[in-house]
Amino acid sequence: MGKAPNILIIMVDQLNGTLFPDGPAAWLHAPHLKALSARSVRFVNNYTASPLCAPGRASFMSGQLPSRTRVYDNAAEFASDIPTYAHHLRRHGYQTCLSGKMHFVGPDQLHGFEDRLTTDIYPADFGWTPDYRTPGERVDWWYHNLGSVTGAGIAEISNQMEYDDEVAFHATQELYRLAQQSDEDDARPWCLTVSFTHPHDPYVARRRYWDLYADCPHLDPAVAPIAFDDQDPHSQRLYLANDYRNFDIGPEDVRRARRGYFANISYLDDKVGELVDVLTRTAMLDDTIIVFCSDHGDMLGERGLWFKMSFLEGSSRVPLMISGPDISPARIDAPVSNLDVAPTLADLAGIDLDAVQPWTDGESLLPLLAGGQRASPVLMEYAAEGSYAPLVCIRDGRHKFIHCELDPPQLFDVENDPTERVNLAADPANQALVDDFTRRVRARWDMDAFDAAVRESQARRQVVYQALRNGAHYPWDYQPLQKASERYMRNHLDLNALEESKRFPRAR
Repeated sequence: MGKAPNILIIMVDQLNGTLFPDGPAAWLHAPHLKALSARSVRFVNNYTASPLCAPGRASFMSGQLPSRTRVYDNAAEFASDIPTYAHHLRRHGYQTCLSGKMHFVGPDQLHGFEDRLTTDIYPADFGWTPDYRTPGERVDWWYHNLGSVTGAGIAEISNQMEYDDEVAFHATQELYRLAQQSDEDDARPWCLTVSFTHPHDPYVARRRYWDLYADCPHLDPAVAPIAFDDQDPHSQRLYLANDYRNFDIGPEDVRRARRGYFANISYLDDKVGELVDVLTRTAMLDDTIIVFCSDHGDMLGERGLWFKMSFLEGSSRVPLMISGPDISPARIDAPVSNLDVAPTLADLAGIDLDAVQPWTDGESLLPLLAGGQRASPVLMEYAAEGSYAPLVCIRDGRHKFIHCELDPPQLFDVENDPTERVNLAADPANQALVDDFTRRVRARWDMDAFDAAVRESQARRQVVYQALRNGAHYPWDYQPLQKASERYMRNHLDLNALEESKRFPRAR
């Protein structure tokens, strides 16, 4: 086997996959992502494992569904004994590094990464724990609300911009450091994960990006708001969880929010351009696999729904593009999953996952590149805020089936009804298909046991959180350490050796 490829994973937050029908939609101002798309395999029907940050990301890193990771929501601990792609790669000699968000909850803030360049944007403790014992109760201090929509507009700096600017800066500095090491005899291959928080709400963007969408023809959603009483039960729960009754959302609010969201895609596009530019100028691009992905999507006002937490396409379908050595550009229409990324990375790096295969829900995507088929349907789970009991979903071929013990079933023909307006399960003519999907749900999940496990986890965490907030408190949030005494020029270093080692390319 030749030299192991380097790997750059660029993860964004809450990017709606329907905007990537085959790479970025033509009307998006995203030249760098379009250039990356042209050299990538595009998986146009890729899905999150769970439409929420922490559970979706834990599943992305481990290849395991939330029912295995036990990361059910944004305050559930990601256990240290669950291998991630960072563990698999590091075990086989890779340098592993994270710049940005991964929403790890608990005292382990690395999960296989040797180094982490920034803190996270969200808390690492149990404070955001939902409570199935009080269904319908809103927790105002951390639940989403539609203020993100009514407050959409222009800002030159924000909490999220400050974060992503820092993430990009540290990531480019790390790429330069890796380039400086690349011609050393003992240089190790590397995997750098760069994880941004945009285009996640609030929908606030810098003017130069905002102005790109002044005449955008896509500021109105394809599906107009649906009256509360006409929504499916889970969407009704999301309406209530997002406090819609206390907001008067008009068409102009929707347009401004969507404009801010599109503008932040262009903001991210510039960040992607910076990273690829450094790879190009340091002669590492041809040896590097680039994965572009998102943790989950955003409904963006379709049906009147916002944010995520739903298995509907805008929330659950996410971009996935992979480029690199010996990967020919192509479009793959078969449904796939973020769960597949970890085993695919292992496959690309020549790593055998047999030791954990029985507990891995994802599968390598490489057979699809050779014209093969994915062996199993795409599975999703959701058991966090806005739900009163776990929901599960199967995407198989053209159909998507959604099941919750509390609700009537939902069945959509996603190919012929991409905006999911017609619930086929409501038509008795489709009863045999509904029965078959229900049988498959029962074979895959014990819904009562799943519900019990979530409730137990929530109750335990409520107790622990309340206890740890009393008395002396040491936060789990990652605290980046910069050793200033080892940076730039210091008197224990040789100036000539330092300047030579920090230069790339070397003086000839």
